[in-house]
Formats: sequence, C-alpha cells, structure tokens
Amino acid sequence: MDENIKEKIEAATFRRLLKHFQENPDIQNIDLMELADFCRNCISKWYSEESSKNGISVDYDSARELVYGMSYKDWKEKYQAEQSSERIEKLNSKFHKH
Repeated sequence: MDENIKEKIEAATFRRLLKHFQENPDIQNIDLMELADFCRNCISKWYSEESSKNGISVDYDSARELVYGMSYKDWKEKYQAEQSSERIEKLNSKFHKH
C-alpha cells in the first residue's frame, strides 16, 4: 500500500475514533482503562508526544481539548460520573503492581 494512502486511512480512522468518543461521553475513562488499558487521556498524551517527535509543540491540555472536543474541565463537569473508591483502587492496583 502506498505510504501516503496508508497515512490518510490511519488519520481518518483516528478522527472517527475521536468522533466516537466525543459522541459517546457516557463511555467513562475508567471503563476504557478497565477494558483496554487506555483512555482519552492516554490518547491525549500520545498525541502530544508524537507532535513533539515531529517538531511541533502541542501541550497536554491542548491535546486533551482536541480529543475531548472541549476543555477537560468542561467534560468532567458535564460527563464524568462519580466512581466508587473500590473501583478506583482496583484500577490503581492493576497499573501499580510491584
């Protein structure tokens, strides 16, 4: 496959993924972390890191705004559901195993 076509397909797929997350705010980040080991914040970090690798500075907050379709603060206020401490502890132990 031609590299330019491949990049266009990958970019379009990424845009569709972001659109899906933006249109489905009921999908909580903790749900994503439990099921797939990544969430919207991870995508934001990856976007910022890859931008830097390409000589472009996109800070984490700007990347989160791109991923969430609004500021993270606004998204949290509108859509983030309260989670039980047990659920949060279980997730934390999954990622902080020694």
